[in-house]
Amino acid sequence: MNGWHGMEWIFKGPCSSVNFMDLTITCEGNRLKTTVFEKKQNLYLYIPPHSSHPKGVLTGLVFGQVLRLRRLCSNASDADEKVKQFFERLRHRGHSEESLKPIFARAEANASKYINNTAEERVRQTQQKGIDSQKQIYFHLQFHPENPPTRDIQALWTDYMARPPDGVPLIYKKNLNDQRVGFDKLVIANSRPLNLQNRFTVRDIHGRGKPVSEYLA
Repeated sequence: MNGWHGMEWIFKGPCSSVNFMDLTITCEGNRLKTTVFEKKQNLYLYIPPHSSHPKGVLTGLVFGQVLRLRRLCSNASDADEKVKQFFERLRHRGHSEESLKPIFARAEANASKYINNTAEERVRQTQQKGIDSQKQIYFHLQFHPENPPTRDIQALWTDYMARPPDGVPLIYKKNLNDQRVGFDKLVIANSRPLNLQNRFTVRDIHGRGKPVSEYLA
């Protein structure tokens, strides 16, 4: 094997524990135990509080990570410890305990609700999200800390578009083809401006190269 294309293969004998992707899987008797695998080189450089990002970025990060830890750790006490580590890593990046606690409380409630849902309920929720997404209209806006607050934009949308002064909600209005507009929710989609990496390590790739199969002949 090690003579093929210069690749070095390292083989290990049978063992009761293995790291696979982001999991450490351990065989204990006739049961499998899982926990989150973390590389020692990971510096956990989460976005600091003074970074120019939308406020929802931190909430999304906490919600996603807490749900991930609760789902991947088969032992509840192990998951508790991982969540505490995540909390402390955010504090080390400059976030205050007072600002983090409410977000973590909501994230734990969200994770508990999701995990305790039946498979049928999860399918139903996914289908409902698909239906709801068809009624959404997106306002793409490059984020800037001095932009108007999203609540102000949403208020203008509600007062002048969704429920305008003439009393006819946008969802019931018709377009030039005599079809209902069908939108009843505005989603403000923030995009980020170019960062230093984008400006100094520009990739300009044109065309396609040879298929991989030609190099393996």
